[in-house]
Amino acid sequence: MLFSVVSVQSFCSFALFQTVRHGFPYLPTALAFDPVQKILAIGTRTGAIRILGRPGVDCYCQHESGAAVLQLQFLINEGALVSACADDALHLWNLRQKRPAVLHSLKFNRERITYCHLPFQSKWLYVGTERGNTHIVNIESFILSGYVIMWNKAIELSTKTHPGPVVHLSDSPRDEGKLLIGYENGTIVFWDLRSKRADLRAYYDEAIHSVAWHHEGKQFMCSHSDGSLTLWNLKSPNRPFQTTIPHGKIQRDGKKPESCKPILKVEYKTCKNSEPFVIFSGGLSYDKPCRRPSLTIMHGKAITVLEMDHPIVDFLTLCETPYPNEFQEPYAVVVLLEKDLIVVDLTQSNFPIFENPYPIDIHESPVTCTEYFADCPPDLIPVLYSVGAKHKKQGYSNKEWPIIGGAWNLGAQTFPEIIITGHADGSVKFWDASAITLQMLYKLKTSKVFEKQKVGEGKATAEIVEEDPFAVQMMYWCPESRIFCVAGVSAYVIIYRFSKHEVNTEIASLEVRLQCEVEDIITPEPETNPPFPDSSSQLPSLKSLSGSTNTVACEGMMKDSIPCLNVKARPVRMPPGYQADLIIQLVWVDGEPPQQITSLAVNSAYGLVAFGNCNGLAIVDFMQKTVLLSMGTLDLYGSSDPYQRQPRSPRKSRQFAADNFCMRGLSNFYPDLTKRIRTSYQSLTELSDSPVSLELERCKSPTSDHVNGHCTSPTSQSCSSGKRLSSADVLRANRRGPGRPPFRKAQSAACMEISLPVTTEENRESSFSRSRSSSVSSIDRDSKEAITALYFMESFARKNDSAVSSCLWVGTGLGMVIILSLNLPASDDLRQSEPVMVSPSGTVLTMKGAVLTFACLDCMGTLTHQPYEVWRDPYSADDGDKTRKRKLVMQSPSSSQDMGDHQFAVICSEKQAKVFSLPSQTCLYVHNITETSFLLRADVVTLCNSVCLACFCANGHIMTLSLPSLRPLLDINYLPVTDMRIARTFCFTNEGQALYLSSPTEIQRLTYSQEMCDNLQDMLGDLFTPVETPEAQNRGFLKGLFGGSGQAFDREELFGEATAGKASRSLAQHIPGSGGIEGVRGAAGGVIGDLTRARIALDERGQKLGELDERTASMMASAEAFSKHAHEVGALAPTPWNWELSILRPSLCFPLGKLSALLSLHPVLMLEVCSCQLAQHCSCSQTIRMPKINCHCTPLPFTFPEMSIHS
Repeated sequence: MLFSVVSVQSFCSFALFQTVRHGFPYLPTALAFDPVQKILAIGTRTGAIRILGRPGVDCYCQHESGAAVLQLQFLINEGALVSACADDALHLWNLRQKRPAVLHSLKFNRERITYCHLPFQSKWLYVGTERGNTHIVNIESFILSGYVIMWNKAIELSTKTHPGPVVHLSDSPRDEGKLLIGYENGTIVFWDLRSKRADLRAYYDEAIHSVAWHHEGKQFMCSHSDGSLTLWNLKSPNRPFQTTIPHGKIQRDGKKPESCKPILKVEYKTCKNSEPFVIFSGGLSYDKPCRRPSLTIMHGKAITVLEMDHPIVDFLTLCETPYPNEFQEPYAVVVLLEKDLIVVDLTQSNFPIFENPYPIDIHESPVTCTEYFADCPPDLIPVLYSVGAKHKKQGYSNKEWPIIGGAWNLGAQTFPEIIITGHADGSVKFWDASAITLQMLYKLKTSKVFEKQKVGEGKATAEIVEEDPFAVQMMYWCPESRIFCVAGVSAYVIIYRFSKHEVNTEIASLEVRLQCEVEDIITPEPETNPPFPDSSSQLPSLKSLSGSTNTVACEGMMKDSIPCLNVKARPVRMPPGYQADLIIQLVWVDGEPPQQITSLAVNSAYGLVAFGNCNGLAIVDFMQKTVLLSMGTLDLYGSSDPYQRQPRSPRKSRQFAADNFCMRGLSNFYPDLTKRIRTSYQSLTELSDSPVSLELERCKSPTSDHVNGHCTSPTSQSCSSGKRLSSADVLRANRRGPGRPPFRKAQSAACMEISLPVTTEENRESSFSRSRSSSVSSIDRDSKEAITALYFMESFARKNDSAVSSCLWVGTGLGMVIILSLNLPASDDLRQSEPVMVSPSGTVLTMKGAVLTFACLDCMGTLTHQPYEVWRDPYSADDGDKTRKRKLVMQSPSSSQDMGDHQFAVICSEKQAKVFSLPSQTCLYVHNITETSFLLRADVVTLCNSVCLACFCANGHIMTLSLPSLRPLLDINYLPVTDMRIARTFCFTNEGQALYLSSPTEIQRLTYSQEMCDNLQDMLGDLFTPVETPEAQNRGFLKGLFGGSGQAFDREELFGEATAGKASRSLAQHIPGSGGIEGVRGAAGGVIGDLTRARIALDERGQKLGELDERTASMMASAEAFSKHAHEVGALAPTPWNWELSILRPSLCFPLGKLSALLSLHPVLMLEVCSCQLAQHCSCSQTIRMPKINCHCTPLPFTFPEMSIHS
């Protein structure tokens, strides 16, 4: 979908365009397959359609109404698809373009669609409705035929009850003029389309779910609600000649087997050299309630039950021939599950499944975070694939994947792209995302470094995380050094190094105390408090603990120094790939659990990892395995703290709020769809005012924005604002004195709280409700200031610095930026022995709102990358000591020239962006991005050989700003944040790319680069490729004589307007296709544009043809009148010729030899005929169609319209 195009500079232009969607279609409902083109279509409950072919051919399209897709029907080998939706509309999709568009729509007004059937090589679609009627639609014009099969004519007149909705429609393989209609109550009608009456009727006392024909057209099979299968013969329709309950228990007394669960669908496929296949879903016995959903395959006497991991939505049998009256020869079964798609190989006796080439297992465990890397080192993808291929599952079918339709090529604009997804079970997946495809490279299981929790254990973790204790919360990856770091939901950080060798070693671990421990300062006269406390009244420093601890909390005692998870103490076998190098865990402190990590940064050149939460900051040297710094946020300021803070002891509120988002599990990310989660703000508004209103005002700071009650602001602090205030809290508020706020920080950013209803089927439209706080806000109510952003770089730490040095930039939830100096050993030889010193630089910068991201530009405005260590295999035995020496790259090649005497620091917060000149620390540019909302994600990216700042706002806007000037380049209202999932997974990368999790099972990629939009058509796959339809088998003389009806069935003659008339206009409304034209016209090249213009011209031609049809009808009437008059005259006049006049719509046709009789009887008529007609014979042997004469003879005058004369 193309949203806008903004031309901004001579070197680059911007456009926002959805490129491709990966993953499994969310909430699938329908399935269809084209056996000639070999492409698969899946419809969903959200109105989406995914069309899949060979790997790389993956198309996503969406109905504008958003109504659920009920059924899909391919026009086999025609490059078109019909969709029936829950809003009773039919849509015709054109698949002959890379982005399908709707050509026609037909909206039923008075009846609800229940079933559709399109015979092979037919242009007439049968549509069954809830009322039991069957309508017929012309696919070419998408207009209803006047031919209708009414339910009361289909059933017997003696029937007193309505048969129910139409649940099945199919034409007989033996005779296309016979239609089988299945009604829900068990009635089956075999309707003769020519004579407009029922040939036979069959009744069964159980409801029908599906019907399947034998290819000879003499038998059909039905599945029923009692788990039975009935086989019917057309010669004896009074009762089924075979009834079976495949999974029913056989009674000893010979009675009917016990009823089972309904068989929802059955397919009956024949083979030339073996027994037929009967395949059905459901039908299991009721006495096994815990049994998983299954697909049953009956082949001869063998019955195979394939148990599935998820409920079956639909299945299709893939056959060798598209003709229903030939041996089907099934070779595979496509099974669509609620959360998976599998294909079963029928050609092997053990029925193995095919290895699925599509990335449909993204949601194998819920995705909790994503990272996107474009233009990464080219050697990474082959390396990751080589180590990931060793862990692939075995036992797949050795046959080729059967869905191989479409065509795909790499395109002109390709560069290495990698997507990393973190999951709720602790797994991390690396995906190759090059050339808008997606293929899994490597899977890492982070939970393997921890001991498995036994039943009854893990109480410490259970009090912190309700579920999914290994869920990945944050990730940091350095592609150049291949250092990978993961922060888990249970307050731990794991550092991984990449190796091609398997090792068996113990895992080093550190435990860190990071908790605010302050005393209450209660003064009867708050006015006497000094505005800035001196160093003697500063908060005490936090304790740091390195190494393991033996402190254990006994039962009933206060928990202290206990980590949330237990690291394996024994040696662990680690296969090639990413191997754990160090585990850092935050521990309980004085009965308070560790808070989740809110920011993470790693630098391979420095050998340091930094992480922070709402309590403070920790810096760890992962080369020496030591803790360098573990300090509260307030202590980072030193004497530079610009705020007066009212310290409070956490011991007064030691109880841990159960509704604290920051310490809950993954149920917060994917809440129950049937519940509306109340926000913290709504809970607080129920409290009384006066002193409590102070606490309420403090909870409305920018550090506590919420979506569905969850913290969406990147601060993600201990947001337990939903709990009731204790009496101690109220007393503490009163002690501050009347009229004096408990803070001094000026609030320049408006707080926004989002109250979103959870998306349901009834209410998809989510809206924002924004509440603006007062102009002043407090710091966090527990005197905590979360660390929200960390960045290692070479920069000027102080104003008077003359050279760059190693620094760590720290951003907080209150918009403060603190620069810490890092003193590294002078030489790499001393790095393992001498300690790294961390010291405050005294530099503090201010922003509006929580800080999100940092970047550094050189004096030429080129992005300066962080220093990194060139990757080396830590366990390689090659070259001896040479591989042990580290090779460092201190700055990027693009800025390897003299950096000059200054640089630019780019800082972006929730509300604004600033560019500072260093070392002077002068703010050169400032841009207030939003006042009424806040940013969820901001990244500094490269695009078109330049640098820009890409931002995603909570109100749905995507913006780009130039750097360093911060000039707005793009601002488009793209996607309102209606789900926490979008907020947590949206990310930008280089080359104008971005992605987010559009549903729990799908990743949506998009581009904001016009160049990428222009090249997109070359990168997308073709859904339709020219393929010859296979020829029908020769049935032979005897089969043609005795195997079916000898009459040719002309549907056009039977259903056309001339015979059937016009349908009622109030029954259905035809809507010309408009969906996709604008997007196609904006993004397509010449081919798609030509197709669009051709389709518009075709619509106009159709209108003109309609007018011509009306004129032709009037000519038909006059021709019939003339014919009648001619017959009357011929009957009165004596003539030796027994000639007759016949009408061939709309032309008159009669033998040339009888023309003189007509002339003698009607001398008034002047006919234009061949001059050679006196010889009773035309020399040219051609049909003469008047008024244009194809004969080369000399014509005579003619005055009657459109007459054809045959010699």
